[in-house]
Amino acid sequence: MKIAVVGLGLIGGSFCKAIKAYTSHTCLGVGRDLNSKSVQMALHDDAIDKAIIPEELGEADLSIICLHPQGIIKFLKENAQYFRPGSIVIDAGGVKESIVTEVDDLLREKGVIFIGCHPMAGREFSGYAYSLPDLYKGASIIFTPSDYVPDEAKKVVEQLARDLKFGRVVYTTPQEHDQNIAFTSQLAHVVSSAYIKSPTMRNESGFSAGSFKDLTRVAKLNEDMWTELFLMNQKALLYEVDTIIHSLQEYRDALAGADEEGLRSLLRDGRILKEWSLAHSIQE
Repeated sequence: MKIAVVGLGLIGGSFCKAIKAYTSHTCLGVGRDLNSKSVQMALHDDAIDKAIIPEELGEADLSIICLHPQGIIKFLKENAQYFRPGSIVIDAGGVKESIVTEVDDLLREKGVIFIGCHPMAGREFSGYAYSLPDLYKGASIIFTPSDYVPDEAKKVVEQLARDLKFGRVVYTTPQEHDQNIAFTSQLAHVVSSAYIKSPTMRNESGFSAGSFKDLTRVAKLNEDMWTELFLMNQKALLYEVDTIIHSLQEYRDALAGADEEGLRSLLRDGRILKEWSLAHSIQE
């Protein structure tokens, strides 16, 4: 199978490297242009077999679009005519409903099978130089296929995911994806970014250990991409932000009132929820 990867940053580069490391598929790379730094690095690393331009996407049996969310929509709208009818296109965007709504019908009219996709993996760094063949090892990958997508196409992308060492394949709707991802990913980035803004942060050296590192890790983010993601999932993320503000207010009230039992109860509830989460993950 010939697989085209559009966008050779961290995510796209890692797809290329995993394809070459773990499969016998041919990997075609699409960057800003044939002479871009990421394309030349990928060729040097043998992460791609060939660099192509968008007009040559008809060569691919499957294409993976690894751009920022608005970039995915723009690219697919501008280049829909170049995909071969009957081929499969998946994206790697962190939101799904807005992308699927914008491009699903357009690609379907061209005879192209589109499946929304979100690989649940990443790093604090961006760019091809930080891509890894094992980035997806053990990670979940989420697919949001429309009703028209044939079972055979689902089998193709699922098998590819397993070949690339993803640990779990999840099927859901675009709407459910966005609701859940607002909590499991986007809220964590909001909280991390807000947490690190305390004036006390400047004195953390020598006083911080695992807790500080865990909570601040994702504050090192790409603000352009995450601004897009937040605004494209505004309703779901606002619900989660409002919910955590309410919870924080409960902790503040207990502290301000020196309510020992109330504080203990809040902490106990949190511990129980975490233990339930861990047990649930083990069972799965």
